[in-house]
Amino acid sequence: QVQLVESGGGLVQAGGSLRVSCGASGRSVSPYVMGWVRQAPGKERTFVAAIRWNTGSTYYADSVKGRFSISTDNAKNTVYLQMNSLKSEDTAVYYCAAGSAAWLRVDRQNDYDYWGQGTQVTVSS
Repeated sequence: QVQLVESGGGLVQAGGSLRVSCGASGRSVSPYVMGWVRQAPGKERTFVAAIRWNTGSTYYADSVKGRFSISTDNAKNTVYLQMNSLKSEDTAVYYCAAGSAAWLRVDRQNDYDYWGQGTQVTVSS
């Protein structure tokens, strides 16, 4: 089992920056892909970014490329999502997810095994 706890959400003005964190505990997450998924009010969850823990390979949705950056701190077992140049449309609950299947597709939410409880990010215009 892997437990994921997000933190760092909040209210920020458009154009500002925010970093959300996801702390992982339980079994080793080194074989895992860690992803961030968001859900805006009244909309479905959508893929934001992902990182392969053991290689550091990163993946981004087109809507956040160049603005968001995903990274890990292996010593702290933590995944970060640095969000810059925030827009009102980035307002959502941000969820952290972990998956280890060999066939995992980073943008396919059903492929992830574990989920955090989410953290709210609100961007005011």
